Amino acid sequence: MTTDNSLGLASVTAVQQYLRLAQDEGLDVAALCHAAGLPADLPTLSQGHVPGNRFQALIRAMAEQTGNPLLGLYSGDYVQPGSYNVLGYITMSCATLGEAIERIAPYEKLVGDMGVTRVLRQGDETHLIWACAYTDPAVRPHMIDNVFASWIQYARWLAGHDEPAPLQVDLEHPSPGAGLENAYRDRWGCPVRFDQPDSRIRFNQSLLNAPLRQPDPDLRQTLEEHARTRMETLGDRDGLSTRVRHAIYQQLRQGVTRQDRVAEQLAMTSRTLQRKLGEEGLSYQRLLDDIRHELARDYLTNTQLSIQEITVRLGFSEVRSFHRRFKDWSGSTPGEFRNKTRKDSAS
Repeated sequence: MTTDNSLGLASVTAVQQYLRLAQDEGLDVAALCHAAGLPADLPTLSQGHVPGNRFQALIRAMAEQTGNPLLGLYSGDYVQPGSYNVLGYITMSCATLGEAIERIAPYEKLVGDMGVTRVLRQGDETHLIWACAYTDPAVRPHMIDNVFASWIQYARWLAGHDEPAPLQVDLEHPSPGAGLENAYRDRWGCPVRFDQPDSRIRFNQSLLNAPLRQPDPDLRQTLEEHARTRMETLGDRDGLSTRVRHAIYQQLRQGVTRQDRVAEQLAMTSRTLQRKLGEEGLSYQRLLDDIRHELARDYLTNTQLSIQEITVRLGFSEVRSFHRRFKDWSGSTPGEFRNKTRKDSAS
């Protein structure tokens, strides 16, 4: 698991959404915070940010303790306006759902560096696409489910009724199992597809005109001025590494690891990308190694993929190269690691 702060920051209000679920699940919240390296008084804080890698560690611990594959989906029930920091109150004061959606991308950094949102309009549809920055395979599906479940739940609260209902939701992670897929469809009221190229909510363009129940343009303007000031204090720290990690992850899903393609996707040259990462104390190779290591451990532990298949998926040219790198990361070969994890789980 990544132990540096390349995952940026997460607002304490976003973390508290998970802690409310943890409390209802009967988990020891204080012990969870301690294990993840989070402050003991975090449940009572009203503002501030924590390191993203510690937030990721908290979600991993919750997933392990509950064994619930729908943890992220259920955590959406605990969303509140404050979960989105100042952005939540900005959206509350918008006149329409379209106005609220337009405010997500400019101010989502106030919520944290968990991912990047973009809005795509295609004909009569609008697509809300979210690129998750967390790559821990035990955490990423829960994070994606949480974001989408929270968005849909919050949008319905803003509108004051059970609409809007999406046309369809695409999720990049695999299905949690055929018997659990109905939980998504029942909550969201639309078809849900798994193993998709990216994660997006599709809805009718007409929903952008859906009126919200508490419009207040003067308050919205005041809140946006405050939000811009807060954004300046945060700066763009860790923003680039967040985008690079996502681009690498998406490429690895196709077995590709080319730095020039990542740079092109981010509208810069490879040299500029390397220089900007260096300014953050990072490198492309370091981020690539972190993600490869996380994915390799997941594939070896949770799939029946052969070593050759994993080699290809991680973008290595030959099995020998994968063996060498994995031994550098873990102190054992992929085969030794897989055998040990199987013995541990059987005992």
